[in-house]
Amino acid sequence: MRVPTSLALLSVLALAACGFTPMYAEPGMGSPLRRIAVTAQDDRLGYRLREQLEDALAWDRSAAPLYRLTTRVEQDRRPLGRRIDDTATRYELTVKATWTLTPIAGGAPATGVETVTTTYAADDQPYAAIAAQQDGEERAAAELARLIRLDLMQALSNR
Repeated sequence: MRVPTSLALLSVLALAACGFTPMYAEPGMGSPLRRIAVTAQDDRLGYRLREQLEDALAWDRSAAPLYRLTTRVEQDRRPLGRRIDDTATRYELTVKATWTLTPIAGGAPATGVETVTTTYAADDQPYAAIAAQQDGEERAAAELARLIRLDLMQALSNR
């Protein structure tokens, strides 16, 4: 039992000695993604996107932001499938997010657009229908945050 523990300790020491740093780590101040302050429109979907982006970027509230990320979202809901009484059985939710990353210290902003489509089931019960729609919005916001994070990583790597 002591041999696996010794090997694990030895491999950790070897990794530390070789100067290993995580792939997206920045020396010194940490990742610039952590220093991006996010602003979004004042509605439920904007709030959800801002919340997901702050989590995805691991925003460091204790440090002064280096960048400001402004997002604008538009959504379109389309019924899919029809019952015999001509009501929808599913909905397709398409959410388009336009973002602008502006350096606080000045400089040229970076911009981008991402679009995500999710579906959710329609229900006859009012509460269940609202819960399904909100779940679709949450999934769309999470996917948009992931895609915008990838765009930001690319934009910051080019600077």
